[in-house]
Amino acid sequence: MTGTTLLDLGPQARIVARLAAGVPDARLADPTPCPDYAVGNLLGHLSGLAVAFRDAGRKDLGPTTDTAPDTAVPALPADWREELPRVLGELAEAWTDPAAWTGMTRAGGVDLPGEIAGLVAVNELVIHGWDLARATGQAYAPDQAALETSYGFLLAAAEEEGSRGDIFGPVVPVPDDAPLLDRAVGLSGRDPDRPS
Repeated sequence: MTGTTLLDLGPQARIVARLAAGVPDARLADPTPCPDYAVGNLLGHLSGLAVAFRDAGRKDLGPTTDTAPDTAVPALPADWREELPRVLGELAEAWTDPAAWTGMTRAGGVDLPGEIAGLVAVNELVIHGWDLARATGQAYAPDQAALETSYGFLLAAAEEEGSRGDIFGPVVPVPDDAPLLDRAVGLSGRDPDRPS
């Protein structure tokens, strides 16, 4: 991907919004594949990351882009059923601007190139979409372009020694002939065959 090549985050953002809409209140305390996150925390994290990467795409740097994601377990906003689809839509819209993919920006308190920030945003939507679907028993078919981008991003991170840091857990081996989603999930440190 070059700085002028855009990926439309809209399809994947809408998939995540549909998954969120399918979560009944009774499932908010259920566990997820994310350690320390119940379903409600995961939804809160998705809301926060949507705002952070929306503002990173807009180059609107400040409190929303300066806070590290592991500062606290995310709380679920009271109006999350309205807020989450709105901010997911705004996230996707921000990254339709070619300028979002160029220059430098910030997300999670880290300065990084716009292109990398866009890739991180895509990966977050794909992998956390899987987390949410797995935790709530929903079918999940991510946007193919977003999935391919996420897989490429995770593969590059796995191959770059020392680049994984605390963002991902250890790679979970997955057969080479497994579906691409399973391979991406394994690269993210999750076991695609293990229930949440």
